[in-house]
Amino acid sequence: MQVHTDQTPTMEPLARIVIVNYNSAGYVNRCIDSLLAQTEQRFEVVIADNASTDADAIRLPDDPRFRLLRLDRNLGFAAANNLAAAGATAPWIVTLNPDAFPRPDWLEILMAAARRHPDVAMFGSTQLFADDPSMVDGEGDRYSIFGLAWRVNYGRPGVAPYYTGEVFSPCAAAAMYQRAVFERVGGFDEAFFCYCEDVDLGFRIRLAGGRAYQIGDAVVHHVSSGVSKQYGDFALYHGIRNLFWTMVKNVPFPVILLTLPLHGLALAYLLAFRWRAQRARTARRAIRDAVLGVRHAVRQRRSIQHGRCISLLDLMRAMTWNPIKVKLRQ
Repeated sequence: MQVHTDQTPTMEPLARIVIVNYNSAGYVNRCIDSLLAQTEQRFEVVIADNASTDADAIRLPDDPRFRLLRLDRNLGFAAANNLAAAGATAPWIVTLNPDAFPRPDWLEILMAAARRHPDVAMFGSTQLFADDPSMVDGEGDRYSIFGLAWRVNYGRPGVAPYYTGEVFSPCAAAAMYQRAVFERVGGFDEAFFCYCEDVDLGFRIRLAGGRAYQIGDAVVHHVSSGVSKQYGDFALYHGIRNLFWTMVKNVPFPVILLTLPLHGLALAYLLAFRWRAQRARTARRAIRDAVLGVRHAVRQRRSIQHGRCISLLDLMRAMTWNPIKVKLRQ
């Protein structure tokens, strides 16, 4: 493996890259190789391992920039990212899934975008399927007035140049956040455990006045749920529960009067026409637990709304209103 050394790695890092591992050492090792090949080498890496059975198989390079943080139990994606980001002094926090493999110029392109857009608080990467790079895994996240969120253009054919421009929030599989802003809003909500925690974080940063920008040339090849897809309805449960909490926490009251009924209609539609048998039971359990656990979201709501800087009009413009775009993930 040839390491590019245009910049001295011992210089102060521009970014702390955080990777959360759970039983995916093979992916982590490939991800490490991708980072060692970056044209921008001014970074440090903290790998938070959620008590994996294969943690010993992670091959840390003989490089002081790389550190393995072993946790004594599975804390989930949100809490592990927060722990790995804690104490960083670099101006940027970069979240990278273990099954996301950046192209060599990925970090260099993100840093150049940050210099061009000093008023932007978060940046997203183009995600292509690792096993078929002609297909898009995601080009940023959108959030709809129906209380649903999705990765833009997931599963669609894609060719360069990929989308560059405003999005609601970046997908945390390969995202970059201003550290000061990340810390000011409290990082990821650890009650979410995983799924939609990036939409919630992006929403809170947006309410605090931050913008999100998608960088088309910053490309990663993503296995896409390579770590979590083995757990059946796990993603469905957490996605439904966490989206409800995201809405309760973040949507201003005048907008929630419209959003909450539409969210209910969207869930009713999905239960009636999309989810069957076990998936329907999982969805109903997620809705029940979302309501039972809503106190957590309500408590956070007070401080989040008190600190809101964005106008209602600008927030509503950032949300997706067209139900066809929701259905087609556009």
